Amino acid sequence: MDMIDPKEIKSGDEVFVLYRNPHTPTVMNIKQAEIVPHPHNPEQNALFLHETYHLIEENDALFTTEEAAQAAYDEIYGDYPSDEYM
Repeated sequence: MDMIDPKEIKSGDEVFVLYRNPHTPTVMNIKQAEIVPHPHNPEQNALFLHETYHLIEENDALFTTEEAAQAAYDEIYGDYPSDEYM
């Protein structure tokens, strides 16, 4: 998998993530997000997704391309397009 090490990201990077819908746990999507300075701690980066800041954790799966994220999705969930689970 073409994952990005969360320690190597910098503000302004565009990434793709596997994002689980918090309201419907069985729904997973591939979403594009941006790495930005955390609003409460500018020394720390955050993932800006759905107009919300998310802390970046070591186990977050960040990908350089949508294709890499789709390949990871397929490896984990089978060869089904991610939008079929919406």
